[in-house]
Amino acid sequence: MSGPHVIRGSVSLPEAELKWRFSRSSGPGGQHVNTSDSQVELRFDLAATEALPPVWKERALERLADRLMDGVLTVRASEHRSQWRNRETAAVRMASLLAEATAPPPRPRRKTKIPRGVNERRLRAKKQRGDTKRGRSGRGWD
Repeated sequence: MSGPHVIRGSVSLPEAELKWRFSRSSGPGGQHVNTSDSQVELRFDLAATEALPPVWKERALERLADRLMDGVLTVRASEHRSQWRNRETAAVRMASLLAEATAPPPRPRRKTKIPRGVNERRLRAKKQRGDTKRGRSGRGWD
């Protein structure tokens, strides 16, 4: 693999805690597919890891709850014919998943007050438009 996959800042996926499993892929490749284990399954025990700060770990466990199986996050990759490229894809996908799950929540939106002038202009324009339409009715042309 090409070095540590950074989640965010100085925190990266610990290679020692990653569990790899390889199997035959059903993708493209012809007869090559029948002989090589190119599909990659990457597992990371999120519940037991010490690599993430406690706040991040808690946030990730909460946000990825529907993807976890007994606290283990699993990513599968079989897009490429090469096992090495599938390993890279799986590791990058795992890192980006964890980066997204550990991101801090967005700041709450502050309501802004609409300036009085804006409201008055809008109402004045509505009134003027109504008058224009009322003038088209032809009433009072006796």
